[in-house]
Amino acid sequence: MAIRRVDRYEKWRLVRAFAVVVLVAGAASLGANAWANECAAVDVVVARGTGEPGWLGNVIGDSLYGALTEALPVDSTAYAVNYPANLLVPSSLADGTRDMTNHIIGQAARCPDQRFILVGYSQGAAVTHGVLGTGIVTILPGIHTLPVYLESKVAAVLLFGDPLRLIGWNVPGLYAWRTANYCAGGDPICGAGIDPGAHTNYGWAIWPAAWYAADRV
Repeated sequence: MAIRRVDRYEKWRLVRAFAVVVLVAGAASLGANAWANECAAVDVVVARGTGEPGWLGNVIGDSLYGALTEALPVDSTAYAVNYPANLLVPSSLADGTRDMTNHIIGQAARCPDQRFILVGYSQGAAVTHGVLGTGIVTILPGIHTLPVYLESKVAAVLLFGDPLRLIGWNVPGLYAWRTANYCAGGDPICGAGIDPGAHTNYGWAIWPAAWYAADRV
């Protein structure tokens, strides 16, 4: 009988310990979510490239945000633009501009002091152009452009493998002074290169882009 009582005690001790672990884990998760939902000083809004996997994009966004969290002098959050990023979806570009624009408008209303770093890679760069009002993009159907009253909220714009660069288009002058546009040597999407592999070779640009944005926040 004594042994049975000890076994029962041990069993309930383990159950209680497990319950404590679950509660602590739940509290930590809630705390993390609460922190993520706060109005950080900077929101990094990233439009990934065509078919690019990853949260913010494994070619640019994920590593860039990692660098930005170290380079920025203030706290930050990140947002992945929700759009198909698929050239076979006719509305992909328009969908991207709608989501990026709506996110910025919503965040600006919720967090009046928040500023934004806009990031676009490949097709995502074209999305960013549309949001900023680059003429050749805005004539396409369904494009959503950021209202002018929010222009001052944009601290920096970072573009990588930008297809509009190939045809000589840049962001509107209002944003030009705070925009960095990176094109890898040999990249046929943004330049006159003939190496398709160069379009994913942007590791060299991550830290220069992070410091560029940090200097403008």
